[in-house]
Amino acid sequence: MNVTINGNPCELPDGATVAQAVQALTSASSGVAVAVNDEVVRRGAWPSTTLGENDRVEVLTAVQGG
Repeated sequence: MNVTINGNPCELPDGATVAQAVQALTSASSGVAVAVNDEVVRRGAWPSTTLGENDRVEVLTAVQGG
């Protein structure tokens, strides 16, 4: 299945979840937020939220610094 993650085309297996998409993109375990098709997905819902063909996923990670 084809999705867009952070503006880049990405191929994931059919039935992939938000959790799998995040894991493919970053190893960060905290400070990560996700939106699918412009709607924020709560962290607790990542494993049960499946992605569909042509979904747009935005994965944001917090960065420290000053």
